[in-house]
Amino acid sequence: MFELRVRTHFAAAHQLTMVGSKCENLHGHNWKVEVYVTGERLNKAGVLVDFGEIKRLVRGIMQELDHRFLNELKAFHNNAPSSENIAQFIAKELQQKIDDSSVRVSRVTAWESDDASATYMCA
Repeated sequence: MFELRVRTHFAAAHQLTMVGSKCENLHGHNWKVEVYVTGERLNKAGVLVDFGEIKRLVRGIMQELDHRFLNELKAFHNNAPSSENIAQFIAKELQQKIDDSSVRVSRVTAWESDDASATYMCA
């Protein structure tokens, strides 16, 4: 099994409710995101998938999130824009965009600060 990791980032604001802390106030983060994709075999070029292709797909997802108030996005109308739900959103969006059925998103980690992150592990 091979696994690739791509790191990226975006800045956005959100507001969480029912957490009983300062996170209920409108606030923002400079999120760091780590995306992992896996596969069993390499292609003719000797790679699982071109890093540039994964970066391009992830960049498109980041454009949907960057400099936005996440609570207003359709993806978070029924789910709080928590780090957990952001990681899940990115994982599902990326999997839909990957053309190669032998390449799977394995996990996505969304870091809201240098010492706090949430990871979505794909089934």
